[in-house]
Amino acid sequence: MAAPTNVATSLVDPFLNFRYVVYLNGTAVAAVSRVGALSRTTQVVSWREGGAPQGTRRLPGQTEYGPVTLERGITFDVAFEQWANKVWYYPQSSGSPASPSNPVSLKDFRQSLNIVLMNQTGQPVLSYWVFNCWPSEYKALPDLDGTGNAVALESLTLQNEGWTRDDSLTAPTAVSILQPSSSSPTYFSSSGS
Repeated sequence: MAAPTNVATSLVDPFLNFRYVVYLNGTAVAAVSRVGALSRTTQVVSWREGGAPQGTRRLPGQTEYGPVTLERGITFDVAFEQWANKVWYYPQSSGSPASPSNPVSLKDFRQSLNIVLMNQTGQPVLSYWVFNCWPSEYKALPDLDGTGNAVALESLTLQNEGWTRDDSLTAPTAVSILQPSSSSPTYFSSSGS
């Protein structure tokens, strides 16, 4: 079988996990320090034929996509909290049958997520789209510790309906850096004058 044409087969080093950007509906999300793994699990359906005593057969069943957790340092940006409030907003939850409230924003509580992994030079090398995400858990504050020395993180756990790799992203051209460059100015003369 031939190698895919969009893969740079001359590169042998694996990508590192610390350089990435998360986009929510096309806008970069600030200060994301951790992205949970993308996972999917396909259930196994076992069945046995009456005339086949040797054992059971297995078929693939339904596939479920695991939640994705985003963590970021707490700043004045309220985007995580606003998104979580679209799923459930307590001040609007006290409606009565005669006067119903709107605790859920059915129009736009699901959003798309794009996770872009980059190489050491900042070039995009891998991209995944996560579809129909919505927050099932929001942590506004972490455990606080007066003797601690850590960044305060908020987190958002996102349910989703699947993800796919973006095959339109092609392998970048490898960058070669030569420092100092040969065109650098000469500050010292070899003539001794």
